[in-house]
Amino acid sequence: MNKPALPSIPVFKLHGESLDWPTPDLLHCETLSKRSREHQWEIKPHRHADLCQLLFVFKGHAELEIEGKRTRIEEPAIQVLPPLSVHGFRFSEDVEGFAVTLAAPLVAHLQAQLGDSVSAFVQAESYPARQDSEYLNSLFSSLQNEYVGHQPAREMLMHSLVSVIMVWVSRQVIQRHAASQRPQRAREYLNGFIQLVEEHYREHVKVEDLAHKLGISVSHLNGTCRELAGQPALQIMHERQLLEAKRLLTYTSMTIYEMSDVLGFSDPTNFTRLFRRRVGISPKAFRDRLKADQDGED
Repeated sequence: MNKPALPSIPVFKLHGESLDWPTPDLLHCETLSKRSREHQWEIKPHRHADLCQLLFVFKGHAELEIEGKRTRIEEPAIQVLPPLSVHGFRFSEDVEGFAVTLAAPLVAHLQAQLGDSVSAFVQAESYPARQDSEYLNSLFSSLQNEYVGHQPAREMLMHSLVSVIMVWVSRQVIQRHAASQRPQRAREYLNGFIQLVEEHYREHVKVEDLAHKLGISVSHLNGTCRELAGQPALQIMHERQLLEAKRLLTYTSMTIYEMSDVLGFSDPTNFTRLFRRRVGISPKAFRDRLKADQDGED
């Protein structure tokens, strides 16, 4: 039994066209409104064999279908479309922005300049412009002006402008990757800190010393503790000391003096003050309440 044939996806040079590469340059630049207006603001799903595209939506909105997944751009953003990614668009009639198409040799040149660690061209991704929207619009506008013009050193300036745009994109790639790694790394720092607290809570070591052992700053450690544990590092250390104090008050007959000594306090008064401040009652009152509760159960 023959398998059904896969549906064919048109391979176009540019939006909805099967023409040869229409320019001697290694790039093509046009406004979003120019090509999409010719197609009633909709470009059917297609792909490019050896071209990478950058769509910059500055105003209006765009509905994108990329590899069967639908997304919507409602704020200024750059959309990267790598070679052979199946994509289609529907633009609002008030759309403003640009479509820049890069030929394979230029893509390879830019990738070599960016370095192998930054893969800005291999995934279809959208990068919000946020506070850089006007800046990016000026770059794309300048690129468009050079593309349609005939000024001296035109090609050099176009390539320079594309390089600046791709540096912006590559920095977004790096920031996004770092953000995706941050939660796991932060969790590792918190777990490492809690382990150090477990090992040293009787020694009253400084937060700075534990942060140094983890290889991070005190502010980084405190930020991580607040984000993941809801309290700063010193408070976590105090909570561990108080947990042990409650255990000793509950399960031993140690005096307050002996207990404070075991927990590393040089003065029982400091221990009692910390306990009262954090628990709301003194260690003695805590033990008396436990005893009263136990007697009530008997």
